[in-house]
Amino acid sequence: MHTLICGSMAYDTIMVFQDQFKKHILPEKIHMLNVAFLVPEMRREFGGCAGNIAYNLQLLGGAPLLMATVGDDFSTYAVHLQKHHISQAHLRHVSGSFTGQAFITTDLDDNQITAFHPGAMGFSEQNKVSDAQQVSLGIVSPDGRDGMMQHAQQFVDAGIAWVFDPGQGMPMFSGEELLHLVSLATYVTVNDYEAQLLQDKTGKTLLELAQGKRALIVTRGGDGSTIYADGKEIIIPCAKATALLDPTGCGDAYRAGLLHGIQQGWNWETTGRLASLMGTIKIASRGGQNHTPSRADIMAQFAQHFGYAISL
Repeated sequence: MHTLICGSMAYDTIMVFQDQFKKHILPEKIHMLNVAFLVPEMRREFGGCAGNIAYNLQLLGGAPLLMATVGDDFSTYAVHLQKHHISQAHLRHVSGSFTGQAFITTDLDDNQITAFHPGAMGFSEQNKVSDAQQVSLGIVSPDGRDGMMQHAQQFVDAGIAWVFDPGQGMPMFSGEELLHLVSLATYVTVNDYEAQLLQDKTGKTLLELAQGKRALIVTRGGDGSTIYADGKEIIIPCAKATALLDPTGCGDAYRAGLLHGIQQGWNWETTGRLASLMGTIKIASRGGQNHTPSRADIMAQFAQHFGYAISL
């Protein structure tokens, strides 16, 4: 059975400014800002939440199905997906649009200025969950607002368990809308910042939000993660990374581990540890889809970090 991954596909254009923004932005002139940064270092990565999740789930031997909208410039990304044997059956081409684009400029202090163009994401509601067959689990990750709302309801209507992953899309929703989406979800996953924002917008505590869910998962970066399930708080340790090169896509890698563990029927202790390991593997390489461990590598690293074996 397949895991249906609804969310964004995007190109990430990452540029490095070899100085500090603060030296070139005058606080007293912020109302008339007009600055330019020379960025001799630039790279373009394959990204988007759905793309990153599917890539990592494929590494684990899962069966991801992407459901997203893409633009006229998607051909290079399509070749990449084909190379990694990731299904494109439910990618919808929106003529006259760009694929989502993130333009990120980072300075030497790791401050970032980002501009994001949603492009084809704005048409995500054109995709329907019912178009995909043999699906036993789904996820709604950041995407066009209407698409996220509709896909959530469509998973419920189809009787398919699904994960609500609001991510950076959370500001698009009111507190009432977020409560509605949480009420529909089987699982909810957020990072620690998003967890606080979710509580502030809904007026509910994490324990209250977790009620009626099979699990609510909060990732905490290098401090591991917490899974609220079965009336318990399960603390998941963070596997130690071999290098800390780029956090981009680590949360998506973690979510792929969650999805795989859920599909396998594992307990939360093992599922959370696999998810943690996937984030750790990702952070040791640049970009969201450049790490290439084999399943044997992942199993060996799991045993090394956590002291027992799993079979993928």
